[in-house]
Amino acid sequence: MAKHIVIIASDFKGVEFIEECHYAGWHVTLVTRRKLFDSPWPWTAINDTKMVDDEALPVDYVRAATNVCGEHAVDKVVGLDEFDVITAAMTREHLQIPGLRSSYLRRFRDKLSMRNLAANSGIPCPEYIGVFNSSEIADFLEKVPAPWIVKPRHEVSAFGIRKCTTSGEVWDVLNELDARNTWRDHPSQFLIERFVEGRVYHVDSVVDKGKVVAAGVSQYGTTPFNVSHHGGVFTSFIVPYRAKERKELETLNRALLMAFEYERGVSHAEFLQSSETGEFFLLEVACRVGGAYIANVLEIACNFNLWREWAKLEIADADHPYKLPKQRRDFAGVALALANTEWPDTSHYTDEEIAYRITKERHVGMIFHSTKAKRIEELLEQYSQRIGEDFLEIAPVKERHDD
Repeated sequence: MAKHIVIIASDFKGVEFIEECHYAGWHVTLVTRRKLFDSPWPWTAINDTKMVDDEALPVDYVRAATNVCGEHAVDKVVGLDEFDVITAAMTREHLQIPGLRSSYLRRFRDKLSMRNLAANSGIPCPEYIGVFNSSEIADFLEKVPAPWIVKPRHEVSAFGIRKCTTSGEVWDVLNELDARNTWRDHPSQFLIERFVEGRVYHVDSVVDKGKVVAAGVSQYGTTPFNVSHHGGVFTSFIVPYRAKERKELETLNRALLMAFEYERGVSHAEFLQSSETGEFFLLEVACRVGGAYIANVLEIACNFNLWREWAKLEIADADHPYKLPKQRRDFAGVALALANTEWPDTSHYTDEEIAYRITKERHVGMIFHSTKAKRIEELLEQYSQRIGEDFLEIAPVKERHDD
């Protein structure tokens, strides 16, 4: 009987992961939300599906995956989205299936735990404090210069981040959160850290046997915080291979993943370079594929797809060891934005470097490919302006990912 993998996906993503498991001969069961059932999943690569309610809690996914066992024994459980990682771990624990445990994975989900582990391992972080003791918070605000940000410990991207320029603003935010009288919004679910102005980079890695075997180093054009809070066109592009910043980030990323004792899988780490000092600080790290079509950018530029490599790592065994494809060192970048029309027509964008057009409702974007870094930067600058003029929609700031 074929080996069986249960894939938990609370968002539509990971098509390549699913396909790779199917190509390797695994029986694939997809557990997803009811409203995602009509999404263009790779149905020919899926053997079975289980639906949960749109408002399902982690325990509902665990129950759905457990019910699958009655029909076909489960060998692997994987969660594709940031919010599925611990749900999948809870499922593995319940079914007593090998794999990373929820207690370990919280270091990748809880930004305070993440900060503590990284800082104690010598990884630079902006000065920070957990929101527990008012006297300690007051001391922090007195000693650490403004501005500061109040950041959710468990959110993704820049959702829910508040920038404060005075200590009074910080206390106002904390009091407002406390007045909501919900555990999700309790002030202790946040941390306070010094706001550092600078450029944001991300390092996306493939890790096998505790070693980074492939990594893409990229820079955001406009920081995710600014895009989230002020709107605009999101861009990200490959950093030149001989750049000093790239070497520093590769070294820092290896040290980070070693400190986190990460043995196998993929990771997405974000680092901030201070515009004042040039020093790099950790922003966050996750053990999953980064969003915003980063996997596609790396596949076009470097010849490895993070979704496919993650799947290969998960299903590898002694008879089928993991093997990384031969890499290349081209350049690519993505421009992506919310669109003011349901399905934007970009046929009038005709540059030969357009390697991929993003097809997603109410979104507009494309990925560019070139052998020259300078050309990618030029195209992203041009298309940020063109997309802004032709299609850009600016949505209200969301406090949470699920608002």
